[in-house]
Amino acid sequence: MNLANRLEGQVALITGGGGEIGTAIALRLAAEGSAIVVGDLELAKAQATADKVIAQGGRATAAQIDVSDAAACEAIVAFAKQSFQKLTTLVNVAATVIPDGTVETLSLDQWNRAIGVNLTGAFLMCKYGVPHMRAAGGGSIINIASQLGHLGVQHRAPYCTTKAALIFFTKILAQDHAPDNIRANSISPGFILTERSSKRVGGKDKARVLNGPRHLLNRPGEPEEIAAGAAFLASSDASFVTGTDLLIDGGYVTFKGRMTPEGKTVMVS
Repeated sequence: MNLANRLEGQVALITGGGGEIGTAIALRLAAEGSAIVVGDLELAKAQATADKVIAQGGRATAAQIDVSDAAACEAIVAFAKQSFQKLTTLVNVAATVIPDGTVETLSLDQWNRAIGVNLTGAFLMCKYGVPHMRAAGGGSIINIASQLGHLGVQHRAPYCTTKAALIFFTKILAQDHAPDNIRANSISPGFILTERSSKRVGGKDKARVLNGPRHLLNRPGEPEEIAAGAAFLASSDASFVTGTDLLIDGGYVTFKGRMTPEGKTVMVS
């Protein structure tokens, strides 16, 4: 298989494209032939990703986007169409993380912010993206959810709830837009080793030690592993895949436990 041409002729719009997962997805889709529109809340980060795509020989442009803003979502979709004449792939990576808390300590603004970015943001991007994808003859929507949309954890109700809802939102998207030849799938990553995800525990080195053993493969994931899944779902190799959630979680959801240094599983309550 020649992966260099697998996505030839496609145009992908990636929100949250300035983060490590978004950047990895942009680079992988571009390497397989897709043109890339990188959107991020911070324009400098979006442009940095676009520059990396261009440096590896790909086609890319960048724009600032707050996915909780309907007008901004409509504008970036129009920008993608203007830049590359069509839209075939929409990858919703953008998400926000709310401080830990319970219903007693979390503010309504924090709750609404999580919903506005993590869930409504995907809704808005799909709302404005679907007509252009239909006009292009169809395409692929990929929503980045989380293993925590399957297994919740204490003190993270906004994040877990929005990611669980995103998985089911994707299933309905698939049903509604199958007649448009638009496939919709979600990806639920396990703990992926990024600066953002590692900040909670004090950096990547600590994250490897603490979070690696929570996966059957006894390590955190890498952004490039999520990108590989996204490239598959964007490609014709996934032409019979829609309405599903792809767990790329190193076995996190399979068991709630820890791996010992000897490679044995230890269950925890």
